[in-house]
Amino acid sequence: MSGPVVHHCLFYDYVEDVVEKRAPLRAGHLALAREWKEDGRIVMAGALANPPTGALFVFLVDDPAQVDEFVAVDPYVSGGIVTGHRVVPWNVVI
Repeated sequence: MSGPVVHHCLFYDYVEDVVEKRAPLRAGHLALAREWKEDGRIVMAGALANPPTGALFVFLVDDPAQVDEFVAVDPYVSGGIVTGHRVVPWNVVI
């Protein structure tokens, strides 16, 4: 029996009125997330709450530094939509 699979959860906190403010950055943000999803580095992702107050991304990567690489190139981060973020290891057992 193998041990737990370690995923990394990236939590974003958003600015107020994110729905309006994200509009010019949304296509680039979603393209980046889809690219990482297609190659298997992102398992799932989506906004938290309605209207959104943040987002959750679940990564399956060999090195958690890869999550930082995603954050560094995300248009939502460089565009000021994300006010804070944190990465938390998640030991999936079932």
